[in-house]
Amino acid sequence: MTYPDVTLHIAGAWTPGSDARTIPVLNPATGDAIGHVAVVTRDDLDRALDAARRGFSEWRKVSAFDRAKVMRRAADHLRARVEDIARTMTLEQGKPLAEARVETLAAADVIDWFAEEGKRAYGRVIPARLPGVTQMVLREPVGPVAAFTPWNFPINQAVRKLSAALCTGCSVILKGPEDTPASCAALVRAFLDAGVPGDVLSLVFGDPAEISSYLIPHPVIAKISFTGSTVVGKELAALAGRHMKRVTMELGGHAPALVFADADVEKAVSVLGANKFRNAGQVCVAPTRFLVHDSVYDRFVDGFVAHAQGIQVGDGLDPATTMGPLIHARRREAMESLVADALAQGAELRTGGKRIGNRGNFFEPTVLTQTPLSARIMNEEPFGPVALVQRFSDDEAAFAEANRLPYGLAAYAYTRSASRATEIAARVESGMLGINHHGLAFPETPFGGVKDSGYGSEGGSEAIEAYLTTKFVSQASA
Repeated sequence: MTYPDVTLHIAGAWTPGSDARTIPVLNPATGDAIGHVAVVTRDDLDRALDAARRGFSEWRKVSAFDRAKVMRRAADHLRARVEDIARTMTLEQGKPLAEARVETLAAADVIDWFAEEGKRAYGRVIPARLPGVTQMVLREPVGPVAAFTPWNFPINQAVRKLSAALCTGCSVILKGPEDTPASCAALVRAFLDAGVPGDVLSLVFGDPAEISSYLIPHPVIAKISFTGSTVVGKELAALAGRHMKRVTMELGGHAPALVFADADVEKAVSVLGANKFRNAGQVCVAPTRFLVHDSVYDRFVDGFVAHAQGIQVGDGLDPATTMGPLIHARRREAMESLVADALAQGAELRTGGKRIGNRGNFFEPTVLTQTPLSARIMNEEPFGPVALVQRFSDDEAAFAEANRLPYGLAAYAYTRSASRATEIAARVESGMLGINHHGLAFPETPFGGVKDSGYGSEGGSEAIEAYLTTKFVSQASA
């Protein structure tokens, strides 16, 4: 198959930008341009806003039952098209084809789950104090949504925002990722082909700052959902706050993984290793700071290094590949800079640490030990295939390091002690915590962080709350 040039979708039509500008899309495995994506203009955004206003008026009148039927058809379209979509995703994002398939099929499950959850956005009747009075709590869609989604999971991040909005009766303007536009467009096409009205769902690409600074304050937009870096998220949240807009923010992380003395070390190595290097480490919930008790430290490090060295790095289209390239040269250069800084400050390089070849954005799976806290990588989210393994001798030290940073998206721990697991759950400051397994990001479970990692949820029943308003109606008989 060939890679498709990607246009905008506005008011029911797939269209180039009004000034015909485009951005090249690069294959991260080769660095070659494989296609182009259209760039939105201010006039295009105005058309999308007008469509969102009309679409909201139309879509909110559709019953939750009928909205769910449309959404379930969209999920079926994704499953039927999985091979083509997965190949497109691998071409533009780099992840192994098997991971792209899993992402696409998982997105279909997300749609199915939200389709059903939208039917259950119940209000309630409150017993009145006076005779002849009925007191009702109604749940209504908040209004048109501006959603901003990243490149690392071009379908799985967008599908949560679209599904939560659509199942509650909201219209959406989705600002997709310019690095990975075609797979995001395939998701939008699945919804449209399933029967979502054209005015209800728009897709735009272009300069993120220009688009966000125009959409967020605009009076048509009632709700903002953003996934991305903490720095940008804080700016957008501040802008939304000045205009009293609801926001859901899923921001950066620097997830600790605590391995206690009584842990199943082999299981910890296997599960944490797989999740560290998934998508070349470009995962917001990837374990990053591995805090390992002295008594099992050497076993863990030896096992983890062996795991890293066994990863087959290459083009994601090659069936033998288990880790693909980084998304672009800037990410590869960031890895080189962070590793160099850590080594200069005394970290020990146990494996990896270098670019692979001179074509594409391949970087070796890397393990650093005993990295000082002053190193940048111990404080900045690396967002790449670098694991930082530290030792601790008492539990208090482990908890202190786990909670040291302002991030609080995900955390992990391994222990055979039920009492210690209970203490971990109480003391680790994180929106999500996996103990003895990696059980995050299912459609039915909350997905979100605390502290500088954002607020709100993009999973579970909590996810639809931000897309609903509460109206109290007290009615007396005439």
